Amino acid sequence: MTAAYAFMDYRAQGQTIPFVIVDIATPPSGGLSLFNLYIALSQSRGRSSIRLLRDFDDKVFQLGYCPELLAENDGLDQLDNGTFHWWQTLGKDESSNSI
Repeated sequence: MTAAYAFMDYRAQGQTIPFVIVDIATPPSGGLSLFNLYIALSQSRGRSSIRLLRDFDDKVFQLGYCPELLAENDGLDQLDNGTFHWWQTLGKDESSNSI
């Protein structure tokens, strides 16, 4: 027997966990979002270190995205692109001033 601990997918964000056992059962609150599934499945070091606790309904992975989340993601992409181009311009200005 090996000691272990459990926590929710949000608690796992930003961590790399050596071995992960994921329970993809439908929670009492109703359902899982694709975001929850992504977080739960992406915190391990690779596919070989993930184990699923039980069988699950394939339909969980076929859910659509919420339109509000897609709009938020598009807005974040625009901000990211704008920041990237601003940073590139800033770097070019810095190099021309140092000559």
